[in-house]
Amino acid sequence: MNAAPAPFVFAASGGSFLLLLVLGFGVLYFLLIRPQRRRQTDQQRMLGNLQEGDEIVTAGGIYGEISGFQDDDVLVRIAPELEVRVARRAIGGVIHRADEPEEAEKPEEAEKPEEAEEQEPSGEPENSHDSHDSEHTET
Repeated sequence: MNAAPAPFVFAASGGSFLLLLVLGFGVLYFLLIRPQRRRQTDQQRMLGNLQEGDEIVTAGGIYGEISGFQDDDVLVRIAPELEVRVARRAIGGVIHRADEPEEAEKPEEAEKPEEAEEQEPSGEPENSHDSHDSEHTET
């Protein structure tokens, strides 16, 4: 009589193990596999949309402007009279599109000095306090 419940208990624990295994795979899929696939598709889309005049950065950290294409390579101008040939897959990202207006960035830059001006008055008491501290250390 005691032998019959043992297989039932084993089957129940095997079912929960299977459920735990499936849940673990689901978590790994959503945390690792799915984001990696999204990054790959974004990278492929970016490489497919490259145009002459785009400012790019390579995976090695070299900044330049695309001046032409040769098969799977890209000609990148990194100085006024210097072009290098880079594998298309070695391009890390597009920095700035040449045909986009730069005016969109100017209002943001205008806001930053205003914020700095607002912070200056609060910085003055700290500077005067710091000068008092230096007087104390000298005596």
